[in-house]
Amino acid sequence: MQAMKSTLSDRQAVWAFVLGCLAVTAGVAAHLPMFAMAQSMHYHLAGMPMDTMMVAGMALIVLGTLVAAYGLLPRDVAARRAAAAGIVIAAPEDAALRPAHWGLMAVLVIALVIDVMKPASLGFTVPGMISEYGVPKKTVSLVPFFALAGTVTGSVLWGWIADIYGRKASILLSAVMFVGTSICGAMPSLAWNIAMCFMMGAAAGGMLPVTYALLAEMMPSRHRGWSLVLVGGLGAVGGYFAASGLSAVLQPIFGWRILWLANLPTGLTLVVLGAFIPESAKFLLARGRVDEAEAVMRRFGAQAQRPSTGVIAEKRTSHAPIGVKLYGKLAALSLCALSWGLINFGLLLWLPADLVAKGYSVGLSSRLLAESALIAFPTVFVAAFLYSRWSTKWALATMIAVTLAGLLLVLRLEFAGSGSPVLPVALLIVGTNGMIATVLPYAAESFPLRVRGRATGWVAACTKGGGLLAQGLTISGIVLSMGISSLLVMVPTALSLMLIAWFGHETRGRDLRDLDADSGQLGHAAL
Repeated sequence: MQAMKSTLSDRQAVWAFVLGCLAVTAGVAAHLPMFAMAQSMHYHLAGMPMDTMMVAGMALIVLGTLVAAYGLLPRDVAARRAAAAGIVIAAPEDAALRPAHWGLMAVLVIALVIDVMKPASLGFTVPGMISEYGVPKKTVSLVPFFALAGTVTGSVLWGWIADIYGRKASILLSAVMFVGTSICGAMPSLAWNIAMCFMMGAAAGGMLPVTYALLAEMMPSRHRGWSLVLVGGLGAVGGYFAASGLSAVLQPIFGWRILWLANLPTGLTLVVLGAFIPESAKFLLARGRVDEAEAVMRRFGAQAQRPSTGVIAEKRTSHAPIGVKLYGKLAALSLCALSWGLINFGLLLWLPADLVAKGYSVGLSSRLLAESALIAFPTVFVAAFLYSRWSTKWALATMIAVTLAGLLLVLRLEFAGSGSPVLPVALLIVGTNGMIATVLPYAAESFPLRVRGRATGWVAACTKGGGLLAQGLTISGIVLSMGISSLLVMVPTALSLMLIAWFGHETRGRDLRDLDADSGQLGHAAL
């Protein structure tokens, strides 16, 4: 009888999720007629009133998201959270990669490409927003500012959801929100665009941490470092290339709004990909679905275990303070992450508008950025190779140095007043993609167990903080040229390079328990 109830409950949950997805899709479709009717005005909708169908569509999106969440999220949260608290899922250190591992990596790369292209599209929509709404750049900068604020919120929210409800549930729910936020492309007012971009950021913010968590549970330890770098890096560069490519091909025809409406097919693609993403074995065990959990672990060669009481006692009884080197590493990685945020959500978002202001067409500037992203594509493989085969410390340092070279060339391009922006932008994209692909895995390997989560979370937050700072400057009315901006960003970038060279240590090929011993598995100092 209990098994029948469980099966019935699972079927009801599946149908609730499917109905929720259909309702969200129908709600988005209700906004498309207004977009189509604006063809004669080159798809300008500013100032047009929202009709009854659009209002009903927004209600359907909210209702559908709630129904989909009902289908995905379990009911007895407290009991399942307590059951999962002490479970650790890990593959043996020397386990071989299986087809399941490669398939999971491929699916997660596609998911991250879809995820990254949402915020990456912001820079390509700014020139069109300025033109259509007739507002200054600092006003339009509220759009990327609130989108980045949404990613900070999402990073916290989705990490919490993933730990309690499961990795797969969090990915699918964020995909449903992606679909819903595509109506940003049909919003007639800037205020509605800002609100929808916050929701888009909230949906996108947690995908990368959830991906890292899922891979960490499924990948053998000796393959974990390069796989994280490869998946994260391919997702980042692929997302930027997809955003710039869509802008180059579609924006000259359909205007800037098409970049938001593209969330509909890409979000639905992410929902379909969810069928190929395994649920976390830890989550399945916590729900009492032991047979399914064992099937997942057999497929990926993983094992379930609980930490020994001795390890727990050791964590509780140590009292020595954290050394200066740990604070130095934290400062170095924080500055690296901050610099990446300033460049990725500042310089690279401003660059399309800056190129247009210099006389480039929107299509040409988008094509130049797409070509630069294509040049940067092999960087991910280079970063993964350097990180796993040469040096974790110097691989990150090399990517920072490449980024500095790109900033120098942007500075030269600005003051020279002529020349092709392809090489400077390519170096920036190469360097920043290498930075973001290596900085979080390196942070996770550089701190003792008791502060590893907080330290890595802080570094991840700094990546968003750099973007918030960059957009905050624009909103405040402080207008800086690309040359001055590049010069200012060079300061924390160069400082992070020096601090990593001084305080960083090599983690390649070493067991994290040995690194804990070197760092000193040291007590309750505040971090």
